[in-house]
Amino acid sequence: MTDVVLRRSPALAPFLTRGALLSPFKRPRPDAGFPRTRLVLPALRVDLARLAAYERVCGFATGDDALPVTYPHVLGFPLAMRLMSGRDFPLPLLGLVHTSIGITQHRPLPATGVYELSVYVAELAPHRRGTEATVVTGMRVGEDVVWESRSTYLARHRITTAPEPAPERVGPAPLPPLAEWRLAGDIGRRYATASGDRNPIHLHPLTARLFGFPRAIAHGMWTVARCLAAYGTPQVGVVRAEFRAPVLLPGTVTYGAEGDRFELRDGDRLHVAGTVNGSPT
Repeated sequence: MTDVVLRRSPALAPFLTRGALLSPFKRPRPDAGFPRTRLVLPALRVDLARLAAYERVCGFATGDDALPVTYPHVLGFPLAMRLMSGRDFPLPLLGLVHTSIGITQHRPLPATGVYELSVYVAELAPHRRGTEATVVTGMRVGEDVVWESRSTYLARHRITTAPEPAPERVGPAPLPPLAEWRLAGDIGRRYATASGDRNPIHLHPLTARLFGFPRAIAHGMWTVARCLAAYGTPQVGVVRAEFRAPVLLPGTVTYGAEGDRFELRDGDRLHVAGTVNGSPT
């Protein structure tokens, strides 16, 4: 793998545009080649005004000198988009679905700190609905890894070889409901402004319908961040979340939690399921 060192965080708009224009020409498959480049931003400082906007839209307390556990994903997003919008990334950016994230935070992250940020594509893998890419994001202070994540993104397409039958999945019993949240229709646009993720499936019903959704859907990372803001997260620990079904906007969802588990539901439909553990393994 080759490291490419960047002088500043790249602007998102050109990569989102490039990714949209190239999407119709992509031919996704799990054995395709993918970029073997790790993008590195060696001296990242957090924009505190943008951080505060993110904290407000996700429900985190503002003003603390500590990054929310999900915020480094936002910092790494422009680097991920640079990789995933390129000609050598085989999955179409438009319609790409974030399916899971696992986060390990090794120590508290001061908002005023200086970090080395890196992002790379780790692998492609077959999925019963298409091809899934794993993207790894990491933050270091000196030689120490202080935060890292693995996200999976699914490109849906016709399977050319018969996949193994998926094991029958029995949904877990609902967790005790703790809150009901009425989500406004502009949540996707507000989160896009704070995070930079302007995927059209999140912004407006008309653009969401182009990808088969009846209305705009909430960002997966907004739903997990909103759950973690309610749950509370330790300064050191492991978070895992799966995005099971889209949250339509506007809409009403129920937040539940018990022990180390949290979830977001709409009746019997499970949208997000996750766990929080207090120490990395």
